[in-house]
Amino acid sequence: MKLILAALAATAATTVLPLAATRPAGAAAPTQATEQFTAQTPAQPAEQTSEQATAPDPNTVAQVNVLTADAVMKAGQAAMAEAVKQKQRVTVVIVDRSGVTRLVIHGDGAGPQTEESARAKAFTAAAFGAPTSEAAKNAQGANPSTRDIPGTLFLAGGVPVAVGGAPIAGIGVGGAPDGSIDESIANAGLNAIRDGLS
Repeated sequence: MKLILAALAATAATTVLPLAATRPAGAAAPTQATEQFTAQTPAQPAEQTSEQATAPDPNTVAQVNVLTADAVMKAGQAAMAEAVKQKQRVTVVIVDRSGVTRLVIHGDGAGPQTEESARAKAFTAAAFGAPTSEAAKNAQGANPSTRDIPGTLFLAGGVPVAVGGAPIAGIGVGGAPDGSIDESIANAGLNAIRDGLS
């Protein structure tokens, strides 16, 4: 199982992540079967003065909700556990509200197309704030529609992660023989973190 985590837990001093192909150009190939990347968390800044501790101007800086690295891992692991339970060879991808990939878990035996499928479903769910099975209903007909937006995929298997009705992330699954199976796996990931979203 290949695991890529794009967000690091802020509480960890050192995090070791298995990565497939993130070696700097010109670097020697790894000698072990699995390459590891060690990310150092920057040292904590000195105490802030009262002037530094003031909140930024809300007309200049927007405060947004994002999933923590722990929540991303928990959702991804729950989705993959559901895939294993259902004997499905899938890839799970979680993106943030901007569509930036936060997590990829390429399950054992999942095809090479499953990663892009899962990413596009996660992106679509986060962008439209609806499960991709529902969003597909608005992407019909011969005229230009939302289905023409690059990076979207209107097949079942993507679910939004929302706080207060606003999407903050998307979970996408690709690889099962039917989109409803992919979507049930994505929902298992969402259900694992649902209590922390309210």
